[in-house]
Amino acid sequence: MKASEIRELTPEERQRKLTELTEALFNLRFQHEIGQLENPKRIQQTRRDIARIRTVIREASSTETKEKPA
Repeated sequence: MKASEIRELTPEERQRKLTELTEALFNLRFQHEIGQLENPKRIQQTRRDIARIRTVIREASSTETKEKPA
């Protein structure tokens, strides 16, 4: 998932996607430990997607706080 795609999502959708990916990462790690994971690269990709989403969420909250008058 690209950062531009994440930015197009609403904040609720971003949170939902973050939750889904976190659960998926847990399942991938579990499958890896018991030897059922066919593509270990998916763990790395999922971790990067989580990081991208967290970065976009942080950027959005940072711009909101900067825009509000003090």
